[in-house]
Amino acid sequence: MRLVYLLLVLTLGIWAGGSRGTLFTDGIGREVELDQVPRRIVALAPSITETLYFLGLGDRVVGVTRFSAYPPEAARKPKVGSYVDLNPEQIIGLSPDLVIGTADGNPPTVVRLLERVGIPVFVLDPRNIRQVIETLVIVGKLCGVRERALTLAAGLSRRVDAIVAQTAGRPKPLVFLQVNLKSIMAASKNTFLDDLVRLAGGVNMTRDEPATYPRIGLEAVIRGQPEVILIFSMDRQGAFEEARQQWLKWTLIPAARDGRVHLVDADLTNRPSPRIVRGLEVLARYFHPDAGWDDRGYLEEFKVPVQCRDTLPCSIGLPIEHEAKSKSYSGT
Repeated sequence: MRLVYLLLVLTLGIWAGGSRGTLFTDGIGREVELDQVPRRIVALAPSITETLYFLGLGDRVVGVTRFSAYPPEAARKPKVGSYVDLNPEQIIGLSPDLVIGTADGNPPTVVRLLERVGIPVFVLDPRNIRQVIETLVIVGKLCGVRERALTLAAGLSRRVDAIVAQTAGRPKPLVFLQVNLKSIMAASKNTFLDDLVRLAGGVNMTRDEPATYPRIGLEAVIRGQPEVILIFSMDRQGAFEEARQQWLKWTLIPAARDGRVHLVDADLTNRPSPRIVRGLEVLARYFHPDAGWDDRGYLEEFKVPVQCRDTLPCSIGLPIEHEAKSKSYSGT
């Protein structure tokens, strides 16, 4: 039935092109034409959903992917599959005038299919924290809220700059990043996590590993002698808390000996959305707890009560959106 529906759409050319509109270049170098300011947007990753809501465009979002639950009202939007397993029929049925996708995970075949039926697809591809902020401006321009996006992006940039300035010149702790529980996995360079550690004034113990997400044995962690261990979790209880307690028993490791083994909400650090700046603020406080932080209202942009600073991270945990190896979008 799905195949018949898609063939019918392709045959009829429901979204046949009209007069030439405005051209935008997306994150992977494709030209995307928009005839008007988009009013019906489908977001193909939770991070994109968060970005649109941060820009105040939640009312224009007509479809999201599974696990798009921040802010909470996003969870009530129609689902179009997961970001790695999209349902093109559902996307087309929502009649979007813009689909915003990600190079990290969205199947290129679905992107090309949507383009063939005349639905513009703009692909994002941020690779570090500064580019996440730049992406906010890009999406703002696409959606006709450029000035608002520039203002919000400037606020995020100031927060990043403040972290970098406050940690400059301080000793950089060696940090072990655990991103998986069964078979311990870490993160190397060219990941958002590595960039976060660098900006927060730390040194990623596994940044020079050849694999992007290397498997690391307990012996290697003991030999590495990290001063801080971060476990990127989907909740603050259960298996993740058990893993933290297990690390604390290994007092040969400085991080365990000094009680510096922390759970971090993966949503704040693994998704290239505006909340990643909040993740940076969390990490900086773990790395440099004696830096004299002024926490008054630093979460104001996300409308999170200041008292949350004592129990960070204080957002609801969701499954991790890992950076996946980009696939080619060339071809037909």
